[in-house]
Amino acid sequence: MPSDKNSAINGESLALGSERSVIREIFEYGNARAQLVGRENVYDFSLGNPAVATPECINDAIRELVSDSGFNVHGYTSAQGAPAVRESIARSINERFRVPASADDIYVTCGAAASLTITLNAVCNAGDEVIAFAPFFPEYKVFAEGAGATFVAVLPDTDNFQINFDDLERKLSLKTRAVIVNSPNNPSGAVLTESTVLRLCSVLKEFCDKTGKTVYLISDEPYRELVYDGKNVLYFPEYYENTIVCYSYSKSLSLAGERIGYIFVNPAVTGSRDVYAAVCGAGRKLGFVCAPSLMQYAVAKNPHAVSDISAYRQNRDILYNALCSFGYDCVYPDGAFYLFVRSPIADAKEFCERAKALDLLLVPSDSFGCSGFVRISYCVDTNMIRRSLPLFKKLIESL
Repeated sequence: MPSDKNSAINGESLALGSERSVIREIFEYGNARAQLVGRENVYDFSLGNPAVATPECINDAIRELVSDSGFNVHGYTSAQGAPAVRESIARSINERFRVPASADDIYVTCGAAASLTITLNAVCNAGDEVIAFAPFFPEYKVFAEGAGATFVAVLPDTDNFQINFDDLERKLSLKTRAVIVNSPNNPSGAVLTESTVLRLCSVLKEFCDKTGKTVYLISDEPYRELVYDGKNVLYFPEYYENTIVCYSYSKSLSLAGERIGYIFVNPAVTGSRDVYAAVCGAGRKLGFVCAPSLMQYAVAKNPHAVSDISAYRQNRDILYNALCSFGYDCVYPDGAFYLFVRSPIADAKEFCERAKALDLLLVPSDSFGCSGFVRISYCVDTNMIRRSLPLFKKLIESL
């Protein structure tokens, strides 16, 4: 049915709702295809859906909470999260990092998407610019523009998947309000090195000192705990005062569908009390208040719990080693659960279509702000990866 040009509905929202995410489109195709040929014959590597078990201590906490008849586990909490929950999160930050945190610095949210949306709405005004480094999670652009800002993408460093500092310095401007950083990275799996982190913080500090502006560093951390081979993920509040952390338990605890995370406003942020108040106000404005109470209390009981990610490590090793042996050019992932592979042909979308003909469902990198690659999510059953390998070999040999 054609849309009414005089309709009172929001045109931007209509456009977003009418244009589906590439990743979700592939995922839905996989579900439909599985109905025709059988789930075991569809090799869906599209979605970053955690595939390892939630830690038993979290399951135990949930059972304990729901069986306690004297505790109103399903009732409202404070808008910014239950005080005891925020205190537990703050203690865990104090124990792990060289940053002082208190309950009054924590805002509990419905996961990383809510954290990012709230934070951007808290710090941005119309006309501001938000910078992110390609390759990046595609929704960053949606979230920034939804906050009234202009989204600015820094070109990718396709040699090392660190930061293209030449392009960053070109794109920093008097309109820059925030820079989003994501380590480990979706979609490349890269972890920012110490030298990269120190240089980024130095560049931003020098820019702020020179211009008198405050530029917030927004650290998006859904994959912080998913690292391999002893890699260390540096904590940005230790290096850059004006950092706001957006954390999610979706991947670290395999709780993606439960929607739970938090915002940490570093107390060293310029005007931190006003920034925290703006976070609370943005949560109110957007309707992101009182995150799911059962999940709040469950994670607070086990603030340092992490799922066993050995299966992801095994999947990475099997897939990376096999694909490299077949002739694919792969980025070695130090974290997250994605393998970023250079397309063997110039057009990554066309390559993904050829893979699709073999029921290999891969995601072209164009929507991540970086052309010429494909993303393979290896948070899947290990046997599926093993069964898919002959098809990956057949695919590259057919080109």
